[in-house]
Amino acid sequence: MVRWAVTPAGSDTTPAGDTAPRDQGSLVALARATLDGNWEHDHTVPSRTLYPHQWSWDSAFVAIGWAHLRPDRAWTELTSLFDAQWRDGRVPHIVFNPAVADSAYFPGPRFWASATVEGAPATATSGLVQPPVHALAAWHAYRRAPSEYARAALGRLYPRLVAQQRYLTTRRDVGGAGLASIVHPWESGLDNSPAWDDPLAAVPAEAAVLRAYRRRDIVHAAAAHRPTDLDYARYVAIVTAYRAANYRDDDLIDRHPFLVECPLFNAALGAAESALAHIAEEIGADPGPHRQRAARITTALVDRLYDPTTGTFHPRDLRTGRLTPARTVLGLTPLILPDLPPRQVEAILVEAGSPRFGLAERMARPLPSHDRTAADFEPLRYWRGPSWMNINWLVRRGLLAHGQPRLAVGLGTSMVELAATAGCHEYFHPDTGAGLGSPAFSWTAALLLDTLTEDQGRAPC
Repeated sequence: MVRWAVTPAGSDTTPAGDTAPRDQGSLVALARATLDGNWEHDHTVPSRTLYPHQWSWDSAFVAIGWAHLRPDRAWTELTSLFDAQWRDGRVPHIVFNPAVADSAYFPGPRFWASATVEGAPATATSGLVQPPVHALAAWHAYRRAPSEYARAALGRLYPRLVAQQRYLTTRRDVGGAGLASIVHPWESGLDNSPAWDDPLAAVPAEAAVLRAYRRRDIVHAAAAHRPTDLDYARYVAIVTAYRAANYRDDDLIDRHPFLVECPLFNAALGAAESALAHIAEEIGADPGPHRQRAARITTALVDRLYDPTTGTFHPRDLRTGRLTPARTVLGLTPLILPDLPPRQVEAILVEAGSPRFGLAERMARPLPSHDRTAADFEPLRYWRGPSWMNINWLVRRGLLAHGQPRLAVGLGTSMVELAATAGCHEYFHPDTGAGLGSPAFSWTAALLLDTLTEDQGRAPC
């Protein structure tokens, strides 16, 4: 077990109700208390403030944490999410709790109107997806706590994970080159990243459209920390267009206003196939097709999204055919692909270690979500600068996969120091480490716990 040396911050930025312990035992206790406090009857809410429902990739990350504490909850978490899987294989990015009022979160179930769509589950959901990190999480959770119970749960989940992959690699391959397209910035998980500025600018919308709605996010967080009203107006316009076609994916190129191939989304897609190969071997299925698909996705991602001029990965806007220019943390995430070619691995390491991101064996500052040397770097605004535990965790897995344990330890120590400084916040200031967004955030707790209890230099699951 790693014994992390936690460096105290120079100021106490922890809000009332969220403690910031400085020793490993207290950090584990904080993570446990956070997960226990956010547990519902069959899933974990991201937080008790802004997010009262179940979110897709949140549940994947949370399952990793539960594997250390209550492995039964890890499998219940994933099963409850996949119980809301659509007939076409999509796993919705929000599963709504029917006991929560529609007005408690915007956009709520009435806005999505999934009940009117053929093939949607009985439970109200959104019509979008999020990065397919679920197979990776399931395999990781199984490796953390293997048992006959877990193997049986993994076997039951396997065909659902395969259906998810099939949906993304067929219906969402809008560009025809073997990559999945996202139809909304929310599907990337990095909602208002500068990576989407150019594609979003082409979406017609006016901030005044939001007068018909009430944003709940700026009730719980400062407006200066969240996406702008114009961003939200465009988000609403994109969902409205997708909903008007009953969330169909045929002919998207002819009618949908936002279509992008995202590096993180497709890296997760490829990593999922690699994880499914391991799962298939464990349950007695054929791993070969998964390995073949993982290799094809990796090749397509390098061919389509790697820019040799900048030496990093960028999203491709299918509306213009161009790579978007912003240098964001998305460009580092293909490290999670186990067969990423050495040239691209080295390029990512150069990018990650540059002043833009500051990855090092001893981190001076947290890993930001956007190039901190860029003119549009915003240290307080959501995905336009702040540091996020889930992205750090993915990058760390990639570092271990590609033989960089010292850098992985440096990043892991930085992750632990964030929680030791500010508690289990949703995200963190990329310079000071101050906690931002919702306190007592589930995936922060789950991935903190995983980082604390991992053997140093252990090969990734």
